[in-house]
Amino acid sequence: MHERISQRGGIPRRTALAAGLAVGAGATVLGALPAAAAVPAAPGTADAGRAPGADWFATPPRSVRPKFRWWWPDGLVDPDEIAREVDQIADAGFGGMEIAAVHHSIKDKSVLDTARRGWGSRAWRDGIKAALARAARRGVTIDLTLGPSWPVAVPGVSPDDEAAAQELAYGRASLSAGATYRGPVPPPVHAPASGVTRQRLVAVQAARVDPAHSTRKETGLDLAGVRDLTPLVSEGGTLTWTAPGEGDWVLISYWRRGSGQQPESGPHSSPAAYVVDHLGAAGTAAVTGHWDREILTPSVRTLLKAAGGAFFEDSVELETDGLVWTSRLPEAFEQRTGRPLLPYLPALVLDNSNQVFAFEAQLTRQIRHDFWQTVSDLFNRHHLGALRDWAHGLGMELRSQPYGLQTDAIASAALLDIAEGESLGFKNLDDYRCLAGGRDMAGHTVLSCEAGAYNGSAYSTTWDRFLRTMGGAYAAGVNQTVLHGFSYATAPGVSWPGFAAFSPYNGAAGYGESWGPRQPTWQHVADVAGYLGRVHRVLQTGTARADVAVFRQTGYTATGIGASWFTSTGVPLGWTHQFLSGPLLDLPSATVKGGRLAPDGPAYKALFIEGDFFYGSTPTLSVDDARKVLALAEAGLPVVLLGAFDQGLTPGVPADGETDRLREVLGRLLALPNVARVTDKTAVGDTLNRLGVTPDVRHATPSTLLNAHRATAEADYYYFCNGKHAETVKPPVAAVDHEVTLRRTGPGATVPYLLDPWSGEVTRLARYTRDGDDVTLRIALQPGQSTIVALGRPGLFGNRDGARPHVVATDADQALFTPEGLAVRVGSAGTCTTRLDRGRTVTTTVRSVPAVVTPQSWRLDVEDWRPGTSATRTERVAVTVTLDALLPWSRIPALADSAGIGRYRTTVDLPADWDSRHGARLELGQVSDTCRVTVNGTPLTPVDRLNPVVDLGTGLLRPGANVIEVEVATPLINRLRVAQPAVFGAVARQDHGLVGPVRLVPYVQTHVA
Repeated sequence: MHERISQRGGIPRRTALAAGLAVGAGATVLGALPAAAAVPAAPGTADAGRAPGADWFATPPRSVRPKFRWWWPDGLVDPDEIAREVDQIADAGFGGMEIAAVHHSIKDKSVLDTARRGWGSRAWRDGIKAALARAARRGVTIDLTLGPSWPVAVPGVSPDDEAAAQELAYGRASLSAGATYRGPVPPPVHAPASGVTRQRLVAVQAARVDPAHSTRKETGLDLAGVRDLTPLVSEGGTLTWTAPGEGDWVLISYWRRGSGQQPESGPHSSPAAYVVDHLGAAGTAAVTGHWDREILTPSVRTLLKAAGGAFFEDSVELETDGLVWTSRLPEAFEQRTGRPLLPYLPALVLDNSNQVFAFEAQLTRQIRHDFWQTVSDLFNRHHLGALRDWAHGLGMELRSQPYGLQTDAIASAALLDIAEGESLGFKNLDDYRCLAGGRDMAGHTVLSCEAGAYNGSAYSTTWDRFLRTMGGAYAAGVNQTVLHGFSYATAPGVSWPGFAAFSPYNGAAGYGESWGPRQPTWQHVADVAGYLGRVHRVLQTGTARADVAVFRQTGYTATGIGASWFTSTGVPLGWTHQFLSGPLLDLPSATVKGGRLAPDGPAYKALFIEGDFFYGSTPTLSVDDARKVLALAEAGLPVVLLGAFDQGLTPGVPADGETDRLREVLGRLLALPNVARVTDKTAVGDTLNRLGVTPDVRHATPSTLLNAHRATAEADYYYFCNGKHAETVKPPVAAVDHEVTLRRTGPGATVPYLLDPWSGEVTRLARYTRDGDDVTLRIALQPGQSTIVALGRPGLFGNRDGARPHVVATDADQALFTPEGLAVRVGSAGTCTTRLDRGRTVTTTVRSVPAVVTPQSWRLDVEDWRPGTSATRTERVAVTVTLDALLPWSRIPALADSAGIGRYRTTVDLPADWDSRHGARLELGQVSDTCRVTVNGTPLTPVDRLNPVVDLGTGLLRPGANVIEVEVATPLINRLRVAQPAVFGAVARQDHGLVGPVRLVPYVQTHVA
């Protein structure tokens, strides 16, 4: 969890369904990194080279299904309850759990009995064993968080230990010209954190103040005026020094000490755990050593082999008053840069995350770049790399959120088995694209997401909101979700409906949700799990493809900083991009073949380089990176540079002659015919076209349509979502409906298929045009809605429509394949014309279509959920009302404060001439939150939550009376507002239930070939 919340301030198949334009509840589709140790097989890749079978999409395996973050109140758990909760999650269709000790909602930690039932205690280990044993029996996986809460911490580490997280604190004293300082070395401006008893003096400097470099927050200094006074410090820690006779001066002292940080909302263990050093080998060794000695008993190791998945580390939220530090950082800096760190320290020290001093602006930028690149090297080598290798030795993977520090998270993603982002802390889709670039260049499969945490939304989060959030993330490279989250049933002193990790939070509704049987929507959650699993199935298949690689001089993520033209203009036209940083150009995949970078991976068609957004958009490249880019361009890769790269600068402090060497390399690069430099970002698109680079997805109409592309030898899979770049973007997304051209990258005949992730059905599309490797069809999606199109050979999914003609144009509402042949559907009387690909034109006349039916009265039977006799018991009270018009429960007096499950029932009459040619769509309108539909006693396939329109086909309805039932489940918030007003009373009453308008829209279906 990247948002800082610290205490110091983490059924049956649908009848008559066939391929076509409006397919059921789905979319409308018309016409230098550390060497890796041996890694376990990535999930979802075992069948990447095989043709999909009949149930390949419909029934995704557990390995690709979504998971839950499972919150425990440390070791205050019962093994029998643990086994029950594994069953609950498995029965609902999910693929695994990540165990995390999180209990921000419990203010009085003493009730948790940390001494006997803390994290890592025997009780906690018994819970782990119960979870692993039950998971192995149920075929799901268990991931284990490396420590309690976050950041990573273990018992047995004290704040003064070498293995503990460290900071560089600073002290200061001002001197005027000619003044003398006598006394103790200036102490740190901030006292050490509780538990920190030692601090070591690193150095003392004097620096001449230069007002020309000062800003509102930073004191400007002259680098030439920095003097090392450390040798003048006496054994007793005193200093005497007289400033030169001109200018103002500042004395700066630097102190290394433990940060004293503990994991969030502790204590979690006895003895208390302290956060470890993430930059030094000792910190990681403390973590792995504790697990090896205290947790990984022979029985646990055996269970891990059966049900273990990955060790997990949350985002790196190291909290210090000063600068994050490790004892060997100066040595590492000098090894990396060839220069000592000490003279540059003034430009680096921090005071509660704020810079204190600065030299000349460009020099300051270069110093800070060198420092954080050094930190990134240490973090990736000593922390992530070491943890990954240790996990592999246990047959486990490492999943991690490698951001929070100013480190190269793109390179970290290449190092990890599974990189993870988050919907709460990530500001837009480019944050995911950073991690996706590292994943795909390294040949990994999964990019995970901590999904669905919303501030202040506990027990009011709808699945609609969750799906809208994840739709765009999937388009940006995510292909696994870890839902935030599932709380253990109970803890001392909690109220109904049970323990929740983050509610109450500071006395109010907290972060995220506590999904599970306590929620009415759990009755329908298998529909959501199936949808997510099918999306994951496709997006973990084959190889990810992206049009362009965007080079990042600084590989941070969770920043919200995008890629100029691509983010603002290219994506709305169909372009896709990912981000690369320098270390990725050293990977074995960084080769060029046929004009493609990483041809066996993402197969980028071009490399785009612009100024470093993190440092004033300065056009920077290191000499080494410039040489690598030159080699790629000489091998045939198109390269576009935006900005004054003819006058390029080094990102770090240059050595003598280094800037000249850089510009010589850049001159050779810019002279190549497949390389172009532009100064106006609006020219990027035209420049790419001139270089012969076009996207795999093209549409002339700019829109909010997002896409992701995966390729296998058998098919190209295109995931589409009508989403937006960031959740905070306004105005809201509108519906899209326009033609889209897709490229088939494989050989042979090609036909398009629609893969409906809600129903699991695969149908061949009946309306499209083809031009060589390009297939053009129409896509219509409601806001947030998604769909999947596959291009492959006829019969790829077992369909038998390959020899039939298809429609290239029609003024009918829909064209589709049925078992009887090619058909069209119309919703109004008249004549329509359909042109087939073989040149024949068919005219269809429909004399009449039954009128739209809007049901007028409903019987509503409600199962109203209320607090029971204990925190984990729910009383279900029956309430029945008759409605002459649909209203949200909040406007029905008997249900105003209700939450639960409502079953709506109505009868519609259809004319006597209704026959096998007739069918209908059932439009539900506004419905919240989840729902299921039954017609004439037949349950239908799951309803697309973001477009609740169900195609009833042509065989389900009949002349005369037809019974329609809609079961709706709501969140708990309206009941909790009155059950716990002190916590939830400030939340506005929500409009849940079936609101409509509900319409039955008939059509007539006629065969044309």
